[in-house]
Amino acid sequence: MSQNKIRYKATIAGKSYTIIGSRPEVHLKMVAETVDEQMRQIESLSKDLDPERRAVLAAVNAVSDQLEMQIKMMEMQNQLDELELKLKEIQE
Repeated sequence: MSQNKIRYKATIAGKSYTIIGSRPEVHLKMVAETVDEQMRQIESLSKDLDPERRAVLAAVNAVSDQLEMQIKMMEMQNQLDELELKLKEIQE
């Protein structure tokens, strides 16, 4: 299983990290760039926050975005289910 994992070296908030994952390198790069961007945005808004607090806020933002997307996916699945039911009713 470890043969599917890749190592990606990234710089986030001025520090070097090695990210190990099974996603393609382009995905890991986009993730690292997004986290770095969010950290810089948080720093520009609240310069008095230490790096650990900025990282926690970035994590909170990421989880919030993830939950919002999950809600949207569930809503879309419900709409799809309703449309499939209507289509089935029309076909009968």
